[in-house]
Amino acid sequence: MKRWIERSKAVVTRHLAVALIAVVAVGSIATFNFSKSATAAVAAPAAAALDDNSVGALLTLDRAMETLAARVTPAVVNVTVASKANVQQGGADTEGMPDMQQFFGPGNPFGRQFGRQFNVPSQPQNRMEHGLGSGVIISPDGYIVTNNHVIDGAVDIRVTMSNREVLSAKLVGADPLTDLAVIKVNGTNLPSVPWGNSANLRAGQTVLAFGNPYGFRFTVTRGIISALNRPNPDASDRRKPGEFIQTDAAINPGNSGGALVDARGELIGINTFLISSSGSFSGMGFAIPAQIVQPTVETLIRDGKVTHAYIGIQIADVTPDNAKFFQMNKAEGALISQVEPDAPGAKAGLRTGDVITELDGKPVTDAGQLQMTVGQKRPGETIHLLVMRDSKPTSVAVKLEALGGGRGTETAGGEHGKGRWGLSLGDLTPDVRNELQEQGQERGPGQAQGPVHGAVVEDVQPGSPADNAGLQRGDVIMEVNRHSVKSASEVAQALSGVASGQDALVLVWSNGGSTFRVLHPSQG
Repeated sequence: MKRWIERSKAVVTRHLAVALIAVVAVGSIATFNFSKSATAAVAAPAAAALDDNSVGALLTLDRAMETLAARVTPAVVNVTVASKANVQQGGADTEGMPDMQQFFGPGNPFGRQFGRQFNVPSQPQNRMEHGLGSGVIISPDGYIVTNNHVIDGAVDIRVTMSNREVLSAKLVGADPLTDLAVIKVNGTNLPSVPWGNSANLRAGQTVLAFGNPYGFRFTVTRGIISALNRPNPDASDRRKPGEFIQTDAAINPGNSGGALVDARGELIGINTFLISSSGSFSGMGFAIPAQIVQPTVETLIRDGKVTHAYIGIQIADVTPDNAKFFQMNKAEGALISQVEPDAPGAKAGLRTGDVITELDGKPVTDAGQLQMTVGQKRPGETIHLLVMRDSKPTSVAVKLEALGGGRGTETAGGEHGKGRWGLSLGDLTPDVRNELQEQGQERGPGQAQGPVHGAVVEDVQPGSPADNAGLQRGDVIMEVNRHSVKSASEVAQALSGVASGQDALVLVWSNGGSTFRVLHPSQG
């Protein structure tokens, strides 16, 4: 038995040894194979770059953009200014910042300014304030275009060229209404950018924006034209022209006054502001079109100032909503919502409710176009308007006058219970009428018009037709469906007389000016 156990142990030992050898052999083979794989991986060549034929279009685009940037950049300058400022204790107000943030220096006509750096004093004092912006050279002898708000109040202006040379600049002239300015440096054969034609622009075109955002000098960004003919966003002064170019090429603090160019390297706009809820670029930058910039700049160089002509009317677009009330087949033209007493338009016989369809034989497509065209005319010129009045064409000759001297310019702006329109109305008392008239006068030259009459809106029901049309407490309804009204009862009677399911057109006095609004009846 003992011998048998010993023989069994020997057999088991031999089998274990064989198994161990087998395991070692397998491990060796696996290690050998792994080593072979690793060696093969190390030795394998890296993936090859795509050949030029595969990405030829992209390479061609890159080369074109490089050529364009190299051509324009030398003509773009960095503008630094020093100005005197009287700052009250607490410094710049940083609360209640609006959705539209402006970053391009004190004096910006569109909102708050963040382009300059503030050191908050402990008490009111005079001090020097420093600002930063951009500009673009438009002639070899050193004329430079920038924004008025970049140089407004400056006592010292310096320009940094793309080669880092710093030059002293003098102010040639500025125009606050268009927010444009011209400065000049001494030089010859300076690089410059040619003018482009912004009238031929189309949404989707490639554009490049040049400037000095956040102090990072000579930056170029690429994008497209997002939209054209954007209106003036400054509700505090509707005299300012609109027709802005909207782009998604990044525009940030410090870009103001810089160049917006097309694919040919032509100057089609001057970067001026952005709209953002965060305080930085959000895809919505805006530029003044060359159609406004070039004639303004030429006048500033020639005369040192710009005197704008005006008619003395408040205008708005003809829309698909309101066209039927004015017997217009197309939603085109400039609708007169207000005529300033004793202004050129009033003297020529223009009326509220007229639709201007032509100016000197050329079509008027919208209010912004008319405003821009008239603004480029000279005071004393006579323009010939074609007006649709009660569905009949009427020719009106208007002799333009100079904007200023207390005058304005074209600005592109029972039912006693809530009932079906969602309105509560009250009569205008003499005190209320005087107060409304004073509000109009406080809004500046040209904002106060004729006597206010009609019914005051005392309450608006949320979600009602009046609410949807934008009516608010304190507004005054002066007309209903093109008929003047003098009291709350007349407004109520006129609105109640509108057939069921039909729209109503009201002329509303609000915030110192009047506009037409369309009330759509509630459905169901």
